[in-house]
Amino acid sequence: MNPGQFPLDQYLDRVGLTSSASPTEDFLADIQRAQVTHLPFENFDICLGRGVDVSTDAIVRKLVHQPRGGYCFELNGLLLMALHACGFRARAILARVHLSGAPTGRSHQLALVSLGKQQWLVDTGFGANTPRAPIRLEPGLTQQHGDQSLRLLEAPQFGVMLQSRIDGQWVDLYSSDLSTVCAGDIQIANHFTSTWPGLHFTTSRMASLVTQEGLVTLSNFNLREHRHGILHESTVAAGEDYLSALSQHFGIELDAEYEALAPLPP
Repeated sequence: MNPGQFPLDQYLDRVGLTSSASPTEDFLADIQRAQVTHLPFENFDICLGRGVDVSTDAIVRKLVHQPRGGYCFELNGLLLMALHACGFRARAILARVHLSGAPTGRSHQLALVSLGKQQWLVDTGFGANTPRAPIRLEPGLTQQHGDQSLRLLEAPQFGVMLQSRIDGQWVDLYSSDLSTVCAGDIQIANHFTSTWPGLHFTTSRMASLVTQEGLVTLSNFNLREHRHGILHESTVAAGEDYLSALSQHFGIELDAEYEALAPLPP
């Protein structure tokens, strides 16, 4: 899809942006914040056994024209199209996830944006740990975005490592060598991530959305709402209550019966 074919006005309306699109640092922050507060991270197409189509038409159809979200290959794929349509110099990169302690393959997509001599990492698809604002590509600099503290470090084996300060400790999120990524790399990474047995995307239902008050997440039946630094936890009942919770908290409307979702592991 060429920038001129991207439905920019419909995208901006979907993410609640009314300001004029322009390739500036301020608008880059605006578009990231708008997307993470309007398009939820979720994996329900995987749970429904539909797989994830990362073609440009499929991403636009699902995320712009339907009340749905997606995961990194969809959310950041859409963001990259929007950035190009707004005149930004941006390209996809792939990262290794380190949350478990052991690095994964290159299974997370985000964007590298160049503004003059400065570069930024922009990510709208890392679940509850999604950055709330663009990350200046400047290793060693602590970057504070609301209650979120992030920094990049040089990682000789992996390129640069993104860390988040969680409960007083710096935690490795993901690393990238910033190398060139082709469409085939994204297709292969998406296929593995959305189909491999045992990965959390194929064994758990999940959703998250940044809110004006904080963050709301759903992990299987566990709903966690962070409001102004206070955590509220509850359990969502199966069936219609579950579908209602998806709609109320995340704006997700599934066009399938709840029972069609893949069963949870024991």
